[in-house]
Amino acid sequence: MPDKFTSLRPGFSVAPQLSAADIAEAAEAGYTLIVNNRPDGEMLGQPKSADLEAAARAAGIAYAHIPVDRRGVSMSHISALKNALAEAGEKTLAFCRSGTRSTVVQAYLAASEGRDPDKIIAEAAEAGYDIAGQRPALEALKAAHQED
Repeated sequence: MPDKFTSLRPGFSVAPQLSAADIAEAAEAGYTLIVNNRPDGEMLGQPKSADLEAAARAAGIAYAHIPVDRRGVSMSHISALKNALAEAGEKTLAFCRSGTRSTVVQAYLAASEGRDPDKIIAEAAEAGYDIAGQRPALEALKAAHQED
């Protein structure tokens, strides 16, 4: 498996920007879902989501485009990731420019499902992503889950 695919927890990895070749490698590594958290046109020369989706489909991998822009992660992002994982997320590879936004979206979903923010932050740190600044949001999402 390429070094750029970083496991956050069993069944969920993140990566910086993927290419069609990376998607083929992801298929060989057994990924069943690619999640693109990068908006189209964010950077000159960036592959278009439609092209990456075509590469994923050709490789037999499900694909979800859940772009996160400068406004940050919203409940709609969390819901979209939850739905994509429910449909095809046995082994998921999410990406953005650096992998950080993908890490944060996954963290928010985990917290909204009642996971401990300390564990979520520790998993991200072990994978090389510092999301400690997200603690207040993670705690709020966990608290909202406990109220349900």
